[in-house]
Amino acid sequence: MPPRSATITVMIQAAYKAARGLVRDFGEVENLQVSKKGPADFVTAADIQAEKTLRWELNRARPNYAMLLEESGAVAGRDSDYRWIVDPLDGTLNFLHGIPHFCISIGLEQAGEMIAGVIYDPLRDELFHAEKGAGAYLNDHRIRVSSRDKMMESVIATGIPAVGRGRYDEYRAQLSLVMEQTAGIRRMGSAALDLAYVAAGRCEGFWEPALSPWDIAAGIVILREAGGYVTDFNGAAVNLDDGDILAANDRVHGPLKSLLAKAKTG
Repeated sequence: MPPRSATITVMIQAAYKAARGLVRDFGEVENLQVSKKGPADFVTAADIQAEKTLRWELNRARPNYAMLLEESGAVAGRDSDYRWIVDPLDGTLNFLHGIPHFCISIGLEQAGEMIAGVIYDPLRDELFHAEKGAGAYLNDHRIRVSSRDKMMESVIATGIPAVGRGRYDEYRAQLSLVMEQTAGIRRMGSAALDLAYVAAGRCEGFWEPALSPWDIAAGIVILREAGGYVTDFNGAAVNLDDGDILAANDRVHGPLKSLLAKAKTG
């Protein structure tokens, strides 16, 4: 593995420090304070503390950068070209139910383009990271998307719209069509890890509507650096504020996009 840049090192160290609290709190999940932000949308003391740690560490290293954090929202910076996009706990519902599948996600955006990403699964000690032009890695090993080219041999990850987020009829149509054309569908509960798994070749593709910027920011650059394609459902560039995302290897992306389009018009 080539030497890590100062920026990616900052991101990794921040993730490691925040992860310590998440691992500790996961072992005592029944004692956590939980509040509800909206329908099927929860925040825990663990989210808040992890975000505080990440904000402190990232701001200490790059004090002029702006931030977009899941719990705290937008934070202005003197250097508006750079912005951290942070999810301190992607997979909160899994976390609350004692399901060991969640992560920390940190993306760095420069002038509207994602240039670096870190996704850390602390329970498995799996660190996915990438910088623009430098490749994607899982811990110390280079990763690439799967080379499978047949939909019927492909595993596709997805996220089911939660209550209150709408577009159920469209999603049901998408799910039905993709089920009929693939080896299997997986709904694991963390969009960031879904993107990382596509990058690592564990799944051939992933789609989900109406995600938030912090769900996908880091995964976008990791997936691209692993040789994957990431677009909206129409094949255009992903709009972080819209959140419809389709990610896949270069062979499956086109057929998967066609199925999603058929669901919309069918």
